[in-house]
Amino acid sequence: MVLLLIALAGAAWLPAGDEQSKLVADTKDQQVKKRERPIQVDVNLVLVPVTVTDPLNRLVTGLEREHFQLFEDKSEQKIAHFSSEDVPVSLGLVFDASGSMSNKIDKSRMAALQFFKTANPQDEFFLVDFNDQPRLMSDFTTSVEEVQNKLVFTQAKGRTSLLDAIYLAVNHMKHARNQKKAILIISDGGDNHSRYTENEIKSLVKEADVQVYAIGIYNAYGSRPTPEEQSGPALLTQIAETTGGRQFAVNDLGELPDIAAKIGIELRNQYVLGYNPSNASKDGKWRKIQVKLKPPRGLPPLHVYAKTGYYAPSQ
Repeated sequence: MVLLLIALAGAAWLPAGDEQSKLVADTKDQQVKKRERPIQVDVNLVLVPVTVTDPLNRLVTGLEREHFQLFEDKSEQKIAHFSSEDVPVSLGLVFDASGSMSNKIDKSRMAALQFFKTANPQDEFFLVDFNDQPRLMSDFTTSVEEVQNKLVFTQAKGRTSLLDAIYLAVNHMKHARNQKKAILIISDGGDNHSRYTENEIKSLVKEADVQVYAIGIYNAYGSRPTPEEQSGPALLTQIAETTGGRQFAVNDLGELPDIAAKIGIELRNQYVLGYNPSNASKDGKWRKIQVKLKPPRGLPPLHVYAKTGYYAPSQ
């Protein structure tokens, strides 16, 4: 049973009439069973969160284990764990408060608030904002209100230390209590004041077991982008897609709240594939991961988002 989830509305596409009622009932039964199924802890298990979308960029839910193939360095792996339940998330919000965000910051706050509406009681959050330097504004908390209150006091000024802020957030995520971890960046992507380089941050996110999502805000109200802002889309896309996340480009500030809600819903509707690598060498080398689909008949071409690999443990 495959559902196309329209993330902006948070609703699934369903057929009409009696067939719809049966489909809804079956889906609820499946969801209950999935929630009751615990994740087994295996120190050798590599977990790969996967998002599947259709040509209209809608989430595709309802796929099963047999619809996926998983490869490590071109060698197919046996999928030992499969789930699609909504599990607690440790989430870090990285919020751009630099001067280049002066005409975007109010809508950016609204987007963050909309994102938090998708939260679950078991989730935990922290907030990093940045301009000349990054600051941990709120440590891990389960209180959405605490993070929201901190956001109220953010003011757009100064230069942009985006890469330093990502470094701070990824390292702070080491203190997370939940197995599933994600970072949401809201920025125009225009770094001009970081100590860390792009290559250093790309290497950092490769090593971290954290999904990175980004909302890139570009050319708001026809403003002329700086050279740093022009490089923003490519930078945020590369960082996000390496981890299995996505970058959403925004040209109309009115779209911000809907896109933030879409990301929140996407985090709740991912598949998690787990496998024990056939290559047991503890050589510390980069292992490339590829996820392929074998979808049921009748579906349009689907797109898969998954992390591109991981570093094997070293001796």
